[in-house]
Amino acid sequence: MRRRTLLATAPVLLAAACTSAPAPTPAIAVFFTADSATLDPEAEAVVKGAAQQAKSRPGTSVVVLGFAGPAGGVAYNVALSQARAQHVADLLAREGVARDRISIVPRGPVPFEAMATESRRVEIRIGG
Repeated sequence: MRRRTLLATAPVLLAAACTSAPAPTPAIAVFFTADSATLDPEAEAVVKGAAQQAKSRPGTSVVVLGFAGPAGGVAYNVALSQARAQHVADLLAREGVARDRISIVPRGPVPFEAMATESRRVEIRIGG
């Protein structure tokens, strides 16, 4: 009898466990020109939209990952990826996202992907 009760409630427990924590949103990417940590107006609008999403999910973490292309020295590209991530994190904070929710992760140089601009990016991950 007890086994049937557990089996019958298992789907309910599983559904509750799956819905108790909000799922992470897909990464939001903003792109930079070569050798720059400055956002253009279009990228700035994307970050502001991400800030609105983050504010609608209070208590979730916001991870900001900075990337740079492979051209140039490793130290330079690590610093550039840090500067890009910091710039995005600062804008998120100015838009009302609590600083203690924001983590910055400089990823440094990564190989060019389908297009060179894809390596010159920052990813914003909300809740994940």
